[in-house]
Amino acid sequence: MKLFSGIEFANPGFFWLLIIIPLVVGWYFWRNGRLQGTLKMSSVQGFLKAKRSKLSHLRHYSIVFRSLALVALIFALARPQSALSWQDSTTEGIDIVIATDISGSMLAEDLKPNRLEAGKNIAIDFIKDRPNDRIGLVVFSGESFTQCPLTIDHDVLINLFKDINNGMIDDGTAIGMGLATAVNRLKESEAKSKVIILLTDGSNTTGSIPPVTAAEIAKQMNVRVYTVGVGTRGYAPYPVKTPFGIQYQKVPVTIDEGVLSNIAKITGGKYFRATNNEKLKAIYQQIDQLEKAKIAVTQYHKKTERFLPFAILALVFLLLEFTLRNTFFKGALT
Repeated sequence: MKLFSGIEFANPGFFWLLIIIPLVVGWYFWRNGRLQGTLKMSSVQGFLKAKRSKLSHLRHYSIVFRSLALVALIFALARPQSALSWQDSTTEGIDIVIATDISGSMLAEDLKPNRLEAGKNIAIDFIKDRPNDRIGLVVFSGESFTQCPLTIDHDVLINLFKDINNGMIDDGTAIGMGLATAVNRLKESEAKSKVIILLTDGSNTTGSIPPVTAAEIAKQMNVRVYTVGVGTRGYAPYPVKTPFGIQYQKVPVTIDEGVLSNIAKITGGKYFRATNNEKLKAIYQQIDQLEKAKIAVTQYHKKTERFLPFAILALVFLLLEFTLRNTFFKGALT
């Protein structure tokens, strides 16, 4: 009921008094019956022609008003109170940069539809689940660049994430450069926690900065790096354009797990291996749980007494019954 929405009762024990309402009503009708006299007549034909006053239907108005007054009074005694509460919350915040490999090998289709698209789709879901964090995007292949700086505007970030594709930069796998660019995006960050998620399917083959050197820089800046190796074990199907259309050939999966594990170890992060879509999604979910912002919540409660309307209502019912009994209905119903 909207009438009692947000209402609490300080003395709910008074509601037990409601059981006296039917006792009062029963006593009234029993007493009313005892007060009525009886008259024996040989015939009542003469009385049937007499018009019965419509006021006689209202003869029990007094017990109705008294019962309603008693109900209102019991509610007042139960002390209804409005319970108003609110809270202040603060979050420490986390800054995250996703550094993703867009080299040609990311087109292998051991993940569906391929490694690059699977990584994009699952990372976008990860972004959507973290609305309070600033997140940026770095892409790397033969070199690296920032696709999106740290931002809280995740709609823009997601649109830029969807736009990345193989061929945007020279081919190759510059893991160290990708990591260094991501670290550089966090150098001005004042967040309590700074995180990089580095996703690649190969080993470092180019770039002027070795991966371990980039990891040491990240450590000095208190940046934690989670590395993800993407690809099945053994061989993976890779699409090759030919005069006869797309043909598939098996290519070896060459993820440098040693380097990726070392990067994670140096920076206090963790290394993961994603051999299919489900495992990659589970990895992002695990990182999501590992990197939760701490929230401090202060709760406030305020209660306001609401018994007065019920007390006034009880008084109105009693005054109405008294006024009608001594004015309009005086002597008319007995």
